[in-house]
Amino acid sequence: MEIKYNNLYTHFVFTTQDRFPAIASTHRERIEKYITGIVNNHSCKMYAIYANPDHVHFLVSRTPALSEKELAEMIANASEIFINSNHLCVGKFKWQTSCSAFSVSKLDVDRVCKYILNQPEHHKQHTFAEEYALFMQVYQHTLGTNKG
Repeated sequence: MEIKYNNLYTHFVFTTQDRFPAIASTHRERIEKYITGIVNNHSCKMYAIYANPDHVHFLVSRTPALSEKELAEMIANASEIFINSNHLCVGKFKWQTSCSAFSVSKLDVDRVCKYILNQPEHHKQHTFAEEYALFMQVYQHTLGTNKG
C-alpha cells in the first residue's frame, strides 16, 4: 500500500567509539554537512544537527521506505568512511555499534531543533553521560506509564 502522507520525525544520537572526543570543532560543520547530504539523498529531510566532540544529535523526518535502523546504518557507515578518508580525526574514526532513536511529535519539532542547536550551551551545564541518563529516565518513564 502506498503511504501518501507521513510525519515520521526521529531524533538520533550517535556516539563515538568509547565516547572518545574524536570530532574536532574545526571539522564539525564539514561532518554535519556530509551527514545532512546523506539524509537528503535518501528522500529524508534534516531539521537540525550538531556534532559534539563525542556525540552527534540530529532530527530528521524520514521516508516510510526506510526504517530508523536502515537510515542509521547508512549514515554511520558512510560518515565513518568520509571522516577516515578525509583524515578529519586523529586515528581511525568509529561510531559505537548502537545509537539511539527517539520519535518526536510534529508539535515538538521546534523544541527539539532548539535543543539540538543549543548543544554548546547545554553541555556547559551537563555532561553527555548526564544528558543521556536524563533521556533514558524521561523515555523509560514515558514508556512505563503507557503500559497496560
